[in-house]
Amino acid sequence: MATHQTFVFIGRSGCGKGTQAKLLMEHLKQVAPEHPIYYLETGAKFRDFLGAGYPSSELAKKRAEAGERQPDFLAVYMWSHLFVENVQGDEHLVLDGTPRSLLEAQTLDTALAFYGRADAHVIYINVSRQWSETRLGERGRADDAGENVKKRLDWFDRDVLPAVEYYRSHPEHHFHEISGEQGIPDVQRALLASVYGNH
Repeated sequence: MATHQTFVFIGRSGCGKGTQAKLLMEHLKQVAPEHPIYYLETGAKFRDFLGAGYPSSELAKKRAEAGERQPDFLAVYMWSHLFVENVQGDEHLVLDGTPRSLLEAQTLDTALAFYGRADAHVIYINVSRQWSETRLGERGRADDAGENVKKRLDWFDRDVLPAVEYYRSHPEHHFHEISGEQGIPDVQRALLASVYGNH
């Protein structure tokens, strides 16, 4: 296994990318316990930011309550300052929920190149829009209700899918498309088989 690996999880809301990211980290701890893991879940960072009380937080909160995607500069800030403060160089890096646009994907590429991580594994957990709507209805989180869900799924189709296609044809990254419409263990097995080829 490489000294460090980078994993980028992308998928519709409710597709299970957070669950799969955590299962992958458990796998990494087993096969390479000597390497630390830095996990960055941008959705959680955004939710923390919305309650921080800054004027910028209040503006972002209004967008979130309306089901709108946050602007690219703010999305980039959510992970870029944490990269600067936390990336040491020898850790596995697991990104959950970013990028959310083509521009953010291209900006993330500049960061990965800077840190010598231009060969990231991009894991797209693919589920249908209808499947996502059903899962979000079951999840019961406050931001998983009504018109907001429709708007979030709309901006996934409009903004995130171009980033997915960018990665699909990327000359350096390894793109893995995994069906999320199966049991959690089956998704994990498919993911590990795609990344490592021996599971």
